[in-house]
Amino acid sequence: MVLNTSYTPLDRIDLRILAELQQDGRLSNVALSRRINLSPTPCLERVKRLEKNGYIKGYHAELNADKLGAGLLVFVQVSLDKTTPDIFSRFRSALTHLDPVQECHMVAGGFDYLLKLRFSNMTSYREFLGKDLASLPGIMQTHTYFVMEEIKHTAAIPLPAYSGNR
Repeated sequence: MVLNTSYTPLDRIDLRILAELQQDGRLSNVALSRRINLSPTPCLERVKRLEKNGYIKGYHAELNADKLGAGLLVFVQVSLDKTTPDIFSRFRSALTHLDPVQECHMVAGGFDYLLKLRFSNMTSYREFLGKDLASLPGIMQTHTYFVMEEIKHTAAIPLPAYSGNR
């Protein structure tokens, strides 16, 4: 089974490894090998290959934004005044240094970028808007959306079905 022809083909064991690690990145190699019914050495070799080939980009802890004082989730649509490679580059470069920005996506449609930001409260967002966001190069217009309720939150990537899927 091939997910993307520019990468090494993934078999059902690779997909099971990815599914298990996506569910629990803290699994030891021994526990992972038991779950996928493979001995530890070939399991570790497969994990290392998946990491080397870029299927596994890293391992992270999911933190509780509310407990850490970053419970205000905000999405901002950004329209630039020009759509030139120079403006895109300057905007991206300036944006990457702003801590409240969790995600930034260049999109096609009625605006240029969609930002996902986290703040402690409305005052901190207003300060960011007036100081940091307004200073970004090329911004013509923004539209802000405050999240009232987060219905679903996941970083999981849908994987092709494999035999034995839980």
